Amino acid sequence: MALTLADVDKIASLSRLFLSDEEKQSTLTQLNNIFDLIAQMQSVNTDGVEPLSHPHEYPQRLREDVVTEPNRREEYQAIAPQLGENLYLVPKVIE
Repeated sequence: MALTLADVDKIASLSRLFLSDEEKQSTLTQLNNIFDLIAQMQSVNTDGVEPLSHPHEYPQRLREDVVTEPNRREEYQAIAPQLGENLYLVPKVIE
């Protein structure tokens, strides 16, 4: 699929972009190169290749889920303007 300068003009118009003649030509070249690459990728025979759920076959190393910070709930709630049942109370902002 090859684009023309008219296609680039239409895309720029829809995108609300103003492109100079040089930028239009550069954009046309870049877009056509992208479409050529897509066509090359689509022409590759992938019969018998199973799709991957993740590019890495091994499990990811994750850190242990342990608490690393001290509990400061009492300190934080001591300076709160209003509390109710250990929850922060805030004024209603949406009617």
